[in-house]
Amino acid sequence: MLTFEQIIKDIQNKIFYPVYFFHGEEPYFIDQLTAYFEENVLDDSVKDFNQSVVYGRDVTPEDIIDLSKRFPMMGNYQMVVVKEAQDIQNIEGLEPYLSSPLNTTILVINFKYRKIDKRKTFYKKMVKSKEVILFESKRIYENQVPAWIEKSVHLLGYSINPHASRMLAEYLGADLGKINNELEKLIINLEKGAVITVDDIEANIGISKDFNIFELQYALTARNAPKAQRIVQHFEANPKEHPLQMLSVVLHNFFIKVFLYHHIKSSNQNMIASVLGVSPFFVRDYERAARTFSPAKIKSILAQIRLLDLKSKGVGSADVNSYGTLKELVFKIMH
Repeated sequence: MLTFEQIIKDIQNKIFYPVYFFHGEEPYFIDQLTAYFEENVLDDSVKDFNQSVVYGRDVTPEDIIDLSKRFPMMGNYQMVVVKEAQDIQNIEGLEPYLSSPLNTTILVINFKYRKIDKRKTFYKKMVKSKEVILFESKRIYENQVPAWIEKSVHLLGYSINPHASRMLAEYLGADLGKINNELEKLIINLEKGAVITVDDIEANIGISKDFNIFELQYALTARNAPKAQRIVQHFEANPKEHPLQMLSVVLHNFFIKVFLYHHIKSSNQNMIASVLGVSPFFVRDYERAARTFSPAKIKSILAQIRLLDLKSKGVGSADVNSYGTLKELVFKIMH
């Protein structure tokens, strides 16, 4: 099985296979590969004749086979792209064609949001076939998102500092498509090769560099009550940008990692970073927090954060948007 990068490299080198079957829970990589095929395989002069794009809800396996058995006009290949293939009824009906595909057709199947059942003969035959490239698009873990952002920014011809990538990851979550869209909007106003900073994110995406969840964590660690309360007041004034459920999740993750830090025996920063699932750049943040909060205090804080999370979901509170519970949490963390 080829990786995402290997498939892209093969296309760049004009190395094609008769069938590409992209499946998995992460739609971003599947859509990126599909778009790359549409844009880069056939010359524009022959796309009208040799490139067909259909959608799973509109076609049957027999329709796809009929399209795939056509021969190219004025070119070496024709390409059939099947989007939203997860909507095809009885997709296993493609099996006869996948067992013996035409070398002059490039069939790209875009099957999103779930995996093909690996127990079925349909999947096993694709794995064994030398003419089918099977790619599984896996969701990445939340702690891998900052590194993915840094890699994506590098591919776009820029770089990003760790604070900025971390901020984006926490506020946009693991929705890679959304992150990619924000990055593309962000770089429009930057010179090629620039380093993306928290200032750029504040100016172009709207995440405040002074009033964000990380600044709240720093204020709590430093026991700077006035600053912490100012940040909470900003959150309360801008609830759409700072929903309580998101804040509770980020705070919970932070204090869980501080608790873990207390139990790591190694003093090697890279080892600590690996255990915590963070960049070595941020290990000192957890070291400072561990000096401030004992394991017993952290257990108490985590219990209060769970209460905040429940109230933000309407459990035991009529107003899910009340920031009073967050203010109480900040007070109890400080005392």
